[in-house]
Amino acid sequence: MYKLKQFFRRIYNLIRWFPIIWKDQDWDHHYIFEILKFKLKNQAKYIGDHDRHTRAKRDAEIMMLCVRLLDKIQDDYYGVEYFDYHNSEMQFVPSKNHLDYYEMEIEEISEHYDDYFKKYPLIYKQVVNTEKTPFSKDTKGGIAINIAHINEERAHKLLFKILEQNIRRWWD
Repeated sequence: MYKLKQFFRRIYNLIRWFPIIWKDQDWDHHYIFEILKFKLKNQAKYIGDHDRHTRAKRDAEIMMLCVRLLDKIQDDYYGVEYFDYHNSEMQFVPSKNHLDYYEMEIEEISEHYDDYFKKYPLIYKQVVNTEKTPFSKDTKGGIAINIAHINEERAHKLLFKILEQNIRRWWD
């Protein structure tokens, strides 16, 4: 009886995983994150519903935290968050260097980066006081891009730190 039940469970798993595997591609980390998210969601639901160990509910919450972090990383939430703090117009103009190419020209209309800086005061200080930054920090926009870059890196590190510290004890 167990082998028959196991057979049907495996068929169910094939059906359940089919849409994820069908969309999978090998060229981008996005697809690795899709597989990880799907696995974490399923495991969180299973562990949370079955409650077979003392930390089951908390483990399920931590797994779902990882899923939310994965969503933010995939959506580039922290990398483009600073866009919400300025308005600009973009247009394509003919390239000065290449006849057949166009370049994007950005004109900033308004900005309120100070609100963004207030949201991340420690990272703002870090960017301003650091000599080497990935992007120029000559303007407020440059500082904002550097803050966004750091926040994105922090999200990645936090995700993998949570996984590293917890994944071995996530069991049913």
